[in-house]
Amino acid sequence: MQYWKRTTEIANRLFEQGQLVDAREHYLQALALAQVLFERWNDVDEAVAAFVIAHHNLADLHLRLNQPHESADYLCAAHQRLLQASQEARLPQGLRDAALRHSGRTYTELLSFIAEYGQYPRTARLLNRHSAGASAVAAQAQTAPSPHTYGIH
Repeated sequence: MQYWKRTTEIANRLFEQGQLVDAREHYLQALALAQVLFERWNDVDEAVAAFVIAHHNLADLHLRLNQPHESADYLCAAHQRLLQASQEARLPQGLRDAALRHSGRTYTELLSFIAEYGQYPRTARLLNRHSAGASAVAAQAQTAPSPHTYGIH
């Protein structure tokens, strides 16, 4: 977890300094680490938060680069993976619960993105596929906000 935090902090500094290519490389490293450790971290909320933050930081970076399509892809990837994880019987119940709780945040971020930048093919497919459970996820997110604020998010 400490390596993920340091990598993200370095990326955040580079992002703030406008060194976007270098920031992207560090954000990608943080994402790769969060993906690998998603099922292995002892604290499931930290694992899921790191995964979400890594995706959302990359989405923000691509918005800065005027690449909203890529931003939509990162936002969708995070939300879709959390929805899948929340349903995977092989995962520990705590991780499944954490994924569901945090999916409220990814859903909210996705809706905010669409309100500002419009629909993209992947956002439309994802929201149409999961529209039945979206209200429940959003309601749960309002009652159980995440206490983690490691990255830009």
